[in-house]
Amino acid sequence: MPVGMIIWLSCCTAVGLVWASRQFSILRAVRHDRRLRPNSHPPFAGNAPRLSVLVAAKDEEDNIEVCVRSLLTQNYPNLEIIAINDRSDDRTGEILDRLQSEHGDRVQAVHVERLADGWFGKNHAMHTGMKYATGEWLCFIDADCRQTSEKTLSVAMQEALGNRIDFLSVLPVLETKTFWERVIQPVCAAIMVIWFDPEKVNNPKLKAAYANGAFMLMSRETYQTIGEHDAVKTELNEDICMARLAKDRGVRLFVIQNEGLYLTRMYSSFAEAWRGWSRIFFGTFRTYRRLFATLGLVLTMSVFPFVSFVVAGAGLVLADEASRDHWWLALGITGAVIVMLEVVIFQFMRLVRAASWAWLTYPFGVLLGAGMLVMALRKAAGAATTWRGTTYQNQPASVQSPPNSAASNSGTSDPSASDKAQMGAAVETRPLTDA
Repeated sequence: MPVGMIIWLSCCTAVGLVWASRQFSILRAVRHDRRLRPNSHPPFAGNAPRLSVLVAAKDEEDNIEVCVRSLLTQNYPNLEIIAINDRSDDRTGEILDRLQSEHGDRVQAVHVERLADGWFGKNHAMHTGMKYATGEWLCFIDADCRQTSEKTLSVAMQEALGNRIDFLSVLPVLETKTFWERVIQPVCAAIMVIWFDPEKVNNPKLKAAYANGAFMLMSRETYQTIGEHDAVKTELNEDICMARLAKDRGVRLFVIQNEGLYLTRMYSSFAEAWRGWSRIFFGTFRTYRRLFATLGLVLTMSVFPFVSFVVAGAGLVLADEASRDHWWLALGITGAVIVMLEVVIFQFMRLVRAASWAWLTYPFGVLLGAGMLVMALRKAAGAATTWRGTTYQNQPASVQSPPNSAASNSGTSDPSASDKAQMGAAVETRPLTDA
């Protein structure tokens, strides 16, 4: 057998062994799969801490009313809702004013007329809304989220108080309706898990830190400890940065998936998903080192096996009689690697509640994910980012700040709430109902 083929098949075997080891990890994750559900905790007995829920919305006329009305159905006994209209050009402000007039002091509409220098839009909007918050506990929620249970806030508060959690991020269920959403969303979630394994995030002894801006619950003391929104005022992914600050300062951070509590639909088209996930990867990984490492892992572990299988098949067809046995061996090894890979992916797709057929489209989805990482590398090189009419001129990665500090950006607003990624998020194809 030629030396080149020996090296190639050795690399394939090594990749297969890694996937085999991942089988144990995924089985452990399935075995310890704990989700926050409507029946996870009993109703509050006695006094409940004052809770301020803050929602920032920029041009969210299609989502904001559903979002706020779903919060108004919550059975949490000591709640205030602060909805911030962040310089919207659509009917968002008008809708919030109407909701405030309908529900009195249960909803407070706050209007941001101009963006302060040195701030990104969402961070500034939340900072402004906090001037009106009176709660001992704070919950930051995205405008494209819909609560599917009246118990969401009660259950989350019980989880935090009962387990002495200072900073709780409840991961969203992603509502997927189109073919592209069902192909892309779970694969991109898997790419995020490369760096943000929930087990490591929840381990206070490890530095891994993650939170999802769709639902972040924390005590006011914790909010002050991490430096409030001032500490992340120029961050695209302020949620992850807040989580890092919390972990660095000894705050008890915890992430948990939900089932039946709330959902969000991130993107409704392929173009939105492509641009959105490229921004997420850039905002999350930020440096060439992490972006290249992530792209390298994706190509090596998920693209290389399929390419090798095709090469082995083509080699077998074109082989002469003397080398046919070598190509049969190559086809067998590469085929075995793909089987191991797909077994793990099948179980992962079930774990994140993806479409039942999503494991079949994984090779295509992972190529798209790799393409989005390449786009993120372009942004790291200084390529501009445009979203909803706002253009950002990104700083090259060679001079960017590290992930825990502020990054320069000439834009006047940050991407929409739906750009906050779904590491570990469940991917559902239909609305969930209360249990």
